[in-house]
Amino acid sequence: MSQGVRRAGAGQGAAAAVHLLVTLSFLRSVVEAQVTGVLDDCLCDIDSIDNFNTYKIFPKIKKLQERDYFRYYKVNLKRPCPFWAEDGHCSIKDCHVEPCPEYLKMANNTKELEDCEQANKLGAINSTLSNQSKEAFIDWARYDDSRDHFCELDDERSPAAQYVDLLLNPERYTGYKGTSAWRVWNSIYEENCFKPRSVYRPLNPLAPSRGRFFLCLCLEKRVFYKLISGLHASINLHLCTNYLLEETWGKPSWGPNIKEFKRRFDPVETKGEGPRRLKNLYFLYLIELRALSKVAPYFERSIVDLYTGNAEEDADTKTLLLNIFQDTKSFPMHFDEKSMFAGDKKGAKSLKEEFRLHFKNISRIMDCVGCDKCRLWGKLQTQGLGTALKILFSEKEIQKLPENSPSKGFQLTRQEIVALLNAFGRLSTSIRDLQNFKVLLQHSR
Repeated sequence: MSQGVRRAGAGQGAAAAVHLLVTLSFLRSVVEAQVTGVLDDCLCDIDSIDNFNTYKIFPKIKKLQERDYFRYYKVNLKRPCPFWAEDGHCSIKDCHVEPCPEYLKMANNTKELEDCEQANKLGAINSTLSNQSKEAFIDWARYDDSRDHFCELDDERSPAAQYVDLLLNPERYTGYKGTSAWRVWNSIYEENCFKPRSVYRPLNPLAPSRGRFFLCLCLEKRVFYKLISGLHASINLHLCTNYLLEETWGKPSWGPNIKEFKRRFDPVETKGEGPRRLKNLYFLYLIELRALSKVAPYFERSIVDLYTGNAEEDADTKTLLLNIFQDTKSFPMHFDEKSMFAGDKKGAKSLKEEFRLHFKNISRIMDCVGCDKCRLWGKLQTQGLGTALKILFSEKEIQKLPENSPSKGFQLTRQEIVALLNAFGRLSTSIRDLQNFKVLLQHSR
């Protein structure tokens, strides 16, 4: 081979290497490039949300979630799935870690057995509560019972319902996956997202859909789809952020998993769906942010207290909460919920009822989640979103609230309040985590 040919070959190789580096750099930055700009169906840009969340909301909401009133959530994790027999053989039905099925041991399926045991271990609920806390809960129940309630509380009052310490049970990767997990999300999308029946959504919700069917839907139906997609994206972000990286000598190491993040959100690996999912996360954040700004008058009344029995801490907690409400009201680019259900009264009423029933159905599907920790956070975030929608649909009732007596038109239970603020706290954390992933992607170039 002549020297000239060798030089030409070397030059071509160098050019190919440069081209490859440029391509890889582009792929790593494409998520950042596509998750920018103004969101659909509202006049708000993503950069403004990022700055508002980072500097105003996130530090305060994190402190609020550590307060006793907001760290304990009462939930029934033993309600049976109303739609199908639970077929996830690694599902957790109690707070303890259940042994894996005998058939896996007999079949000597080492990989599946290890996955099952890991899912059992990571998905179990830490039900540790001090005797002092248990005594306090009795006092809380007595206090709450003295309040006037005007909504159904059967789940909260169920003998199977229990208080769970959210700080001891962080939302993170549990190993719950496969057909059982896909079935839950597939049912949510298939049955509740107002899409035409002709549009097929594959069993795996991580796979791209076959068309932008929601662009043809009215505003209300687009909003509903985006809320569910945004909730799904937020939950997936939490799993990517708190992923089990390794477990040495029984001590697990948790942290962000870039590979998992790209699998779920990279535009190339998701065929363009990933950035849209992340934009729906921002849209959901705006909806719940709007609800918080609307419900502020309810909490500003002197009759409303956040009771735990510690008067000083209760006062500090309420002060912090009202401070957060002031921040939410200061946000200049809120979603305008008045554009929803603005048609003729009969049609609007029918659509609103359909909206409510679809959401109620989703909350029931959460009882089909086969991992206790996943079910806990799924139920909490679903109830939080449901409470936000209840607030947005009750603006007139909130405006008429009496200062010194309960309102028969609008009332929130302790469970709804805890779910509302923790669900929004999860969204705030998701947006913060997304910023961290952008930095990690830049450093990995």
